[in-house]
Amino acid sequence: MTEPDRPKRKYQSRRRQEQAQETKRRILAAALKLFTQYGYAGATIEAIAQEAGVSPLTVYAAFGNKLTILSDLIGVSVGGDDQPIPLLQRAGPQSVLQEKNPINQVQWFARDITDILERMAPIFEIMRMAAKTEPDIADALDRVLEERFKNLSVFVQSLTAHTHLREGLDDRQATETVWAIASPEVYRLLVIDRGWAKARFSQWLGDSLIRLLLP
Repeated sequence: MTEPDRPKRKYQSRRRQEQAQETKRRILAAALKLFTQYGYAGATIEAIAQEAGVSPLTVYAAFGNKLTILSDLIGVSVGGDDQPIPLLQRAGPQSVLQEKNPINQVQWFARDITDILERMAPIFEIMRMAAKTEPDIADALDRVLEERFKNLSVFVQSLTAHTHLREGLDDRQATETVWAIASPEVYRLLVIDRGWAKARFSQWLGDSLIRLLLP
């Protein structure tokens, strides 16, 4: 073993890791496409592998099963990438939580969550359909919804640290309000069904939350 060999091996190892990550991204993109077209049950591992241009064994080696694929799709859709960074520690939510002007905070929240809703809306539709017949998906959906409520409660707590809520509204009611209208379902109703531009939805969401939450 010579000293010059070491950097080469590190490079090759890094290259293999990058190739593995790229393969996983292709599989996730293929799965999202097929889940959207055929539903969770209708998209087989074999079909996902064919769409991604890999073997079924590669899909199993990378993810193990379809539920893990769906779980990873949720993580990528929420965070925007495949980095293992919790949502509230990411740059967008951090900017929202650190803002002290309540009007700006709500507007920045609306812009940031609109990006998340754009990515998550198709995933939620897939999960809600699959949850009717797949108990594992129903459980996963419950966990996602609970985690979403907890994250939104952090936003409301941050908001109330700088201002009072509208009279008669407590933190839980405020979180439920945000949870309802800043939802994938409402996003789909207005952007997909009504044809709103994403920017229009973001502006509407911010304006609505200001009227509903602030005095």
